[in-house]
Amino acid sequence: MIVKQEMLYWLAGTTLLIIAVMSWRDNHNPRRVTTGLFWGIYGLLFFIGDWTYQLIGDRRLVNISVGIAVVGMALLAGCGGVRLGHYSQRTVQQREASAKRLASRLFIPALAIPLVTVIGVVFFTFSPPIQQQVFGTGNHATLITLFSMAFGTLIALVMAWFITGETIFQPLQEARRLLDSVGCAFILPQVLAMLGLLFTSAGVGNSLSWLTEQYLAVDNRLIAVVVYVVGMALLTMIMGNAFAAFPIVTAGIGIPILVLQQGGNPAVMAAIGMFSGYCGTLMTPMAANFNIVPAALLGLPDRNAVIKAQIPTGVTLLGINIVLLYYLMFL
Repeated sequence: MIVKQEMLYWLAGTTLLIIAVMSWRDNHNPRRVTTGLFWGIYGLLFFIGDWTYQLIGDRRLVNISVGIAVVGMALLAGCGGVRLGHYSQRTVQQREASAKRLASRLFIPALAIPLVTVIGVVFFTFSPPIQQQVFGTGNHATLITLFSMAFGTLIALVMAWFITGETIFQPLQEARRLLDSVGCAFILPQVLAMLGLLFTSAGVGNSLSWLTEQYLAVDNRLIAVVVYVVGMALLTMIMGNAFAAFPIVTAGIGIPILVLQQGGNPAVMAAIGMFSGYCGTLMTPMAANFNIVPAALLGLPDRNAVIKAQIPTGVTLLGINIVLLYYLMFL
């Protein structure tokens, strides 16, 4: 059997559908119907692929349907449809006793995930015949990484069952608790990645370049550097992803102004520009997987606690990036 990326999507979709059913069965959740509907729609979207286009016969109709589903999810979340329920959690005393009993063995499943991922990537990369047999012909760098990580996660799950002695349903309960705690922020990375593609296709970079040249004194090297660095951080804060912001700001300011007009080194510009985008990542709730999910995992009462702790670091690094780019790019 040839492993395809769609199989990983189906695994994620199946998990979300199970969580949706569990939400519908939770009588302690005042919004159990809408909460289950939110995760159910999200789970079904993972099953949509090329087979859907072939079945329906109209690619545009499928795309419109997916768009309607996403809008429906946004309405459910925006109207407070995703709420916390009951997750069969232990008391504080029971958790403390379990932590003392298990001690450092708790870290074994967590460490197994990156270890198995690295082993899988190295093994398949240096074994082309086996790679071709498992994944088929072609370049499968991304699929190998995702497959190895998913396999490592399943191994860690089995290890956790044996170490803790919990039931098979407890991990699903914890997954549901985490998803309900994070809510709609959980889907932000995928939505924002698509937003980056839309911005690029719509020519936002060209518009940004025109506005910058018309209304800012970009013939001044310092001003051009500040606009590029701060622009990368701000657009990343809006989009939640430095990779999505980079082509827009670089096409609008970096290449036409810093490289072509000011004669700067593009390699230095790209490196420090991405670093500036990461500074914005530290300071935005839009980067949910970095800032909101950890707060939910740690059970912090303030969901923005991670962001507040990172703001001084982000602002300081942004100032350092301006100095570095100004002096290093034009050597």
